[in-house]
Amino acid sequence: MGPRKKNVKTCLNSEITEETVSDETKDYMNQLSHEVLCHIFRYLPLQDIMCMECLSRKLKEAVTLYLRVVRVVDLCAGRWWEYMPSGFTDSSFLTLLKKMPDVEQLYGLHPRYLERRRVRGHEAFSIPGVLEALQACPNLVGVETSHLELVESIWTYMPHVHILGKFRNRNGAFPIPPENKLKIPIGAKIQTLHLVGVNVPEIPCIPMLRHLYMKWVRLTKPQPFKDFLCISLRTFVMRNCAGPTNSLKYVPLVTGLASARNLEHLEMVRVPFLGGLIQHVVEDSWRSGGFRNLHTIVLGACKNALEVDLGYLIITAARRLHEVRIQPSLTKDGVFSALKMAELEFPQFETLHLGYVDEFLLQSRMANADLVKYGLADVVENPGIITDIGMKAVNEVFSCIKYLAIYNCPHLHNPYNWISDHSRWTRLVDINLVRCHALKLESFGQFVELLPSLEFISLDQMFREPPKGCARVGLSAGTGIGVSSALVSNQNSNNDNDNNAQNNNANLHDNNHHLPDDSDDENDFRQDLQPGEPQFAADALNEMEDMVQEDGEVIAESGSDTPAHSQAVIPVDVDEEQAGPSGIQRVVKPTPITVHDSESDDEEDSLELQEVWIPKNGTRRYSEREEKPGESVQGRELSEVAKTKPRHAMKRKRTADKSTSTSDPVIEDDHVQVLVLKSKNLVGVTMTNCGITDLVLKDCPKMMFIHATRCRVLKHLKVENAPIVNRFDYAQCKKLNMDQVLDQILRMPPERNRIIYLRPMQQVDTLTLEQKLFSGPYPYHICIIHEFSNPPNVRNKVRIRSWMDTIANINQELIKYEFFPEATRTEEDLKKYPKYPWGREIYTLEGVVDGAPYSMISDFPWLRSLRAAEPNSFARYDFEDDEESTIYAPRRKGQLSADICMETIGEEISEMRQMKKGVFQRVVAIFIHYCDVNGEPVEDDYI
Repeated sequence: MGPRKKNVKTCLNSEITEETVSDETKDYMNQLSHEVLCHIFRYLPLQDIMCMECLSRKLKEAVTLYLRVVRVVDLCAGRWWEYMPSGFTDSSFLTLLKKMPDVEQLYGLHPRYLERRRVRGHEAFSIPGVLEALQACPNLVGVETSHLELVESIWTYMPHVHILGKFRNRNGAFPIPPENKLKIPIGAKIQTLHLVGVNVPEIPCIPMLRHLYMKWVRLTKPQPFKDFLCISLRTFVMRNCAGPTNSLKYVPLVTGLASARNLEHLEMVRVPFLGGLIQHVVEDSWRSGGFRNLHTIVLGACKNALEVDLGYLIITAARRLHEVRIQPSLTKDGVFSALKMAELEFPQFETLHLGYVDEFLLQSRMANADLVKYGLADVVENPGIITDIGMKAVNEVFSCIKYLAIYNCPHLHNPYNWISDHSRWTRLVDINLVRCHALKLESFGQFVELLPSLEFISLDQMFREPPKGCARVGLSAGTGIGVSSALVSNQNSNNDNDNNAQNNNANLHDNNHHLPDDSDDENDFRQDLQPGEPQFAADALNEMEDMVQEDGEVIAESGSDTPAHSQAVIPVDVDEEQAGPSGIQRVVKPTPITVHDSESDDEEDSLELQEVWIPKNGTRRYSEREEKPGESVQGRELSEVAKTKPRHAMKRKRTADKSTSTSDPVIEDDHVQVLVLKSKNLVGVTMTNCGITDLVLKDCPKMMFIHATRCRVLKHLKVENAPIVNRFDYAQCKKLNMDQVLDQILRMPPERNRIIYLRPMQQVDTLTLEQKLFSGPYPYHICIIHEFSNPPNVRNKVRIRSWMDTIANINQELIKYEFFPEATRTEEDLKKYPKYPWGREIYTLEGVVDGAPYSMISDFPWLRSLRAAEPNSFARYDFEDDEESTIYAPRRKGQLSADICMETIGEEISEMRQMKKGVFQRVVAIFIHYCDVNGEPVEDDYI
């Protein structure tokens, strides 16, 4: 019986194996009907469909049947920005299209390269070959392409064929490549034409054209708009094109635009049309609908444009107008005063850009003469001259404005004065200020507080710090306009534009008069630096002495004892040259005082103090003194002990700040400028190249992010009430006090998870930093990532946001529903854990991302177990990341939610419950990028 039983089992196993094998090798595709296969092919790229021809006879039949009935084909699978598959030749492309006799619309005809002519005996992909293949399709209606010569050939030899989608030529550039040419025929069948860097003879009558975009286009005919008429036009953009210099030749262009009754977007940059032309055309055409449907008006660098041209366009399009961008020469009070008198309503208006300058002009390194040489109009832009009075009128005219951008308007002073009974800015959501140097910081803070709907603030090159020494010599530093206090009276320094609109330039330095909160001695000494104290240098010299060692290094000593004056020091007057005793002339050089600034701390030389006695025989005696470069301003006293300097030469360090506009060094710390934000709806603030030293979040209940980039003197952050702010980016802020900023953020109540991104420009003591953070009274789980990629890689920074919240969500689930103990960080806890690991479970992870090392030290719970777990059934493999390319890739593991993760780490949760170890509800991730620590900023497109 035993052998028989054994044989039965063997038989059963062989049957199961045969069934399994048959299931695995069964060809389900070939069991489908041709109709089902053709239906499936509709959802596959053409390249995949063609690959199926060689798999089986039935699939080949299905592919042939599908191609025979297909009507719409896309050679780029919907990716219009890519090129079509390579490898085509004239014969193979003709063979493919002959298989599709019913094709009507051919998309994605974007060959990487086409030969202009066929070469006998040489297989290539050429323009004649493509035309032959297209002509083999009798039902062809339209083709999508981006090839200049091909589209011109289609217009010439197949004029009945439409150009589908948007025609965007590729490899456009400036200066305009001579090989990029296009001749547009009258009545071309095209709806959207985007030309960049192309030579075009003229723009003719194209009735079907809806969208015309021209950038860096050279119009070669003397009268390129002679036949211009596009009655269906909805968008017209002409930016930095090389056309006729005679303004009269643009008359047909403007009249043709007026004939386009559905025109919605009008943008002209560097178009030298005749001044007043638009006014006259609007007067003639508005009754018949000319320019009535405009929702966007952009005028930039149009040198002949007048205020009446802009005003007439705005008034005519008032009913549907959404956005206006105004060039600097038209950014005037008079424009908005006139619109105010028109008493119109703009119910749909949202966006206003004052002082608009095209990005090409801002980014191009070419001078105006070079641009003119390449055919562009000769234009030199001056800053906008709008004042606070004009800004008040802006909101009275556009009461529904949501987005406001202002560029380089130096006559704006007091934003607080932009508000009146009829100008409340109640709907303003976003304000973007660039290079408005005279704007007062305190007034701006008051303005923000009064905006009920404001959500976003962007500041670029704003509130810049004054150069060192300007307070002493009485210059209006930082405003771009130098005015000496010896020549201009300061009696009316607080006048605003309401009282004297003509004196916009007189007192631009008022916003720089906030003194820092230094010691009393410092402030007393700064008072001595003011003009009108002629004995400053003499008094300072009498009280300052140094001690010089024989090796040439300078050591300054300060103490409570009164210093004894050296006999080598001779009191002098402040005058640079005075008559002395017979045979001797005295030359006194400016008082040398150390300037502490990050740009000068590591510089090469140190300024010296010299008295030079010049006898008539030409011999000299020197009395030289120096100060210690690293000495703090607050700790320095004006009386110091000095010894006679050895006579040998010394190499001296210069501690003057390179950013100063004055040549003499001055004791002057960074000008303290505090931006205080108080706004009930403010969501985020972005600062770039600003002169703010302190940012205070006074009352911002909805604030969520702070971004600061290249703010040279930004040092401190103070958070009074901003409970949900969770993203902090400080990149290339040279003087940032990292310890203070991190302490301020981590002391916030743990209501949100927070991520802090730092790119310091000085060396960081990582051990001290980690000790402060992990041992501090911070009720968060903390993760510190040290990233060393250069050039900077943002992969880890971006990915952290995808998993740090998951860790916090697990903790919250355990505390709320699993009765898990919640960790605390009180004073008693700190006393209980005075040494490493300070009551935390600290561990380190290290790795390499794209060839650059990273190191992470953290007490995040669960993270190591989740990283080590095997992928589950929810794993997503369409994501490129894994643990080899980033710290933790939850999608690759299938750990998409806290619930799924808790199933994975169930055993670890049980162990921690038994050990009665608590967890925090919130986490903080601190990402420190070290690519700039040498003091030189690394270029980075991401910031």
